[in-house]
Amino acid sequence: MLQQTAPASAPSCAPSSAPAARDWNTQARNREARLERASPLAHGKVVKSADAAALLEAILETGDRVCLEGNNQKQADFLAKVLAGLDPARVNGLHMVQSVLALPEHLDVFESGVASRLDFSFSGPQGARLARLVSGGQIAIGAIHTYLELFSRYFVDLTPRVSLVCAQAADRNGNLYTGPNTEDTPVIVEATAFKRGIVIAQVNELVDTLPRVDIPADWVDFVIASPKPHYIEPLFTRDPAQISDIQVLMAMMAIKGIYAPYEVDRLNHGIGFDTAAIELILPTYAESLGLKGKICRHWALNPHPALIPAIEAGFVQSVHSFGSELGMEAYIRARPDVFFTGPDGSMRSNRAMCQAAGHYACDLFIGSTLQIDLAGNSSTATLGRIAGFGGAPNMGADARGRRHASPTWLKAGREARAGRNTVPRGQKLVVQMVETYREHMQPAFVETLDAFALAESAGMDLPPVMIYGEDVTHILTEEGIANLLLCRTDEEREQAIRGVAGYTPVGLGRDRRAVENLRDRGIILRPEDLGIDKRSATRDLLAARSVKDLVRASGGLYDPPKRFRNW
Repeated sequence: MLQQTAPASAPSCAPSSAPAARDWNTQARNREARLERASPLAHGKVVKSADAAALLEAILETGDRVCLEGNNQKQADFLAKVLAGLDPARVNGLHMVQSVLALPEHLDVFESGVASRLDFSFSGPQGARLARLVSGGQIAIGAIHTYLELFSRYFVDLTPRVSLVCAQAADRNGNLYTGPNTEDTPVIVEATAFKRGIVIAQVNELVDTLPRVDIPADWVDFVIASPKPHYIEPLFTRDPAQISDIQVLMAMMAIKGIYAPYEVDRLNHGIGFDTAAIELILPTYAESLGLKGKICRHWALNPHPALIPAIEAGFVQSVHSFGSELGMEAYIRARPDVFFTGPDGSMRSNRAMCQAAGHYACDLFIGSTLQIDLAGNSSTATLGRIAGFGGAPNMGADARGRRHASPTWLKAGREARAGRNTVPRGQKLVVQMVETYREHMQPAFVETLDAFALAESAGMDLPPVMIYGEDVTHILTEEGIANLLLCRTDEEREQAIRGVAGYTPVGLGRDRRAVENLRDRGIILRPEDLGIDKRSATRDLLAARSVKDLVRASGGLYDPPKRFRNW
């Protein structure tokens, strides 16, 4: 019998020294260190407004990524002022990530040296100042985003370390009630709180019991009752008295030339008098065409006061909102079948969800712009002004991931792909509605967008084009409608755009024979081609011709801000 014997010594496979164990909790420990530094300033989670600066100095560290809630309407204005007033010797190098630059303080933080880098979506009234600071080297821009794009990056590579938000009220435990103007708050807080960040909320009041809990206390670290209520901009209110006959004509063409033939039932309107005119002639002109119950029933839209007559007339079934609108609170509470409201009766808006709805669940976006070029590209960014995009590129883009059908979507898709051997699919309607000349007689149609020169001067990787021409399906002016879906060549597309560009240099450069050919084929539609008598396009068609008329239409529920009261 053979016996096996082990070798005298077996070679060892173990390394000479084991690697150090990885620390998987650096973020949690950093968070605890910050909270410990701030703890002497807090009573539970409540910090006095007088201690706000000390709190931020205790919490913030050099190079932090900070989200300051600056929305379209609701602003964490108290915390913005405190942040801008910090000593840059103690707090500096911050990377700001926020939706909107609306307040002077949003840029003061860069001039003071507290912040140095910026990722944002829209700058609005701060656009010209932003351009100066960028050209002067005081701000390094990471990117100009759409809202959804920026929110998405909060959960990937732009997660805030510290977020400064605002709410209507908080209880002593730190639960937040955001009220009708929730806007960006949920997405900001969730991204921060679940990555071991710090959330600080300014609130209008501290109460014992909240009407409802919108943000749970577990997600909030500190609350500060601000000295005065946070600022809210009535951004979407338009006085019907300022709507012109030309805008009524364009609204008639939109309804008869686009909404009716495409059976547009789910939609989003941009901000402006042009779209307000459409809303205000739904109960009159659209009603006369027998379109009630067939178009404009479901909206992704702020609660525009201009929509009140259409709601009262039974055109509108539902409205989900990005934000709220000052003065509409009582009206919304009284119309719960239309708006998304809580058990307390107040609306809860949500910008992220409404942006997603506008992108995927709406069949039409109609908005305006400052410039359109010969390919249909459009932008609100002009020389010396970095305005950003907001949500327009999401609203005004064909959702390539969409898979559910609707008559509107399918009809647009058939037109876009007629005669092509391609896989059948639909297409979203994206309409640019502009008068050929804007304010100060600036032409809306140009050979080349200012965005290209702006990109070169500001050192941007991409020109700030708001909506790419390939997504635009229709251009509507006082001259008529250009249906770009039906164009088969770049040359046809250019002539269709020139054909509705009026007496601008772009319009005067049209090939008249080519334009008439496009009109014969129904690619260009003039008012008379739609059976619209221009003489009937007057303000008399408006269901409300003043803000006071809107109040009457609401049964006295609409309470407009003082700036819109002239009675």
